[in-house]
Amino acid sequence: MASYNAPFEIHVHGQVLLRTDVDFNQLQEALKPLWQYAGARSLADGAHSHYEDEPGIRFDAQEHMLQLCWSVIGDEDFRQSLDEMCMSLNELSQAGAAIEITFYDTEFDEDEAEPEAQSRDDFMVLFVGPNPAAIMQVQRDLLVQDVINLMERHFDAAELSGVVSEVDRLFSQRFDSLVNSLEIGKPPRGSGGHGGHGGGRKPRHLH
Repeated sequence: MASYNAPFEIHVHGQVLLRTDVDFNQLQEALKPLWQYAGARSLADGAHSHYEDEPGIRFDAQEHMLQLCWSVIGDEDFRQSLDEMCMSLNELSQAGAAIEITFYDTEFDEDEAEPEAQSRDDFMVLFVGPNPAAIMQVQRDLLVQDVINLMERHFDAAELSGVVSEVDRLFSQRFDSLVNSLEIGKPPRGSGGHGGHGGGRKPRHLH
């Protein structure tokens, strides 16, 4: 549970397209790691952000969209809550989505800190999706956007098609490797199921 003496202000931001059959109760259970961490007894109670000017956690039932702009006071243990939330949202999502997490170090004062002292601020992006392919697609889209934004400072957009193609090639290789690893262990076709299972491991689901 979050403590108001905890060293971080943590902000969760993103939106996730959900399956059309997902209802509020399912979403409440999936987001339980968040609202429970905040000390709430339900999603309705915990949907409000620590900051009043933020929308908090919203469920647009008509658009089947989960919208997150929510902050909580916490510590490093919040990362475990995020992992649990992402695993649950994978089951409810319709498409791949990125969720941005920012940790602000509330104990660091730049004006009073020693010269060698560093803030523990941190930023990360977590990905959810119904399957690895959907997650890789949103990862690819974000990377292409970042690369183009960086390189447009030096090149015209029309000159960057080769760069985008190379990014696509890299993700295609990664996806092919994932598919091949999932195929390991299946009995050979036409073996009648008598073939032994190989020793390959399935990769952990991305999040």
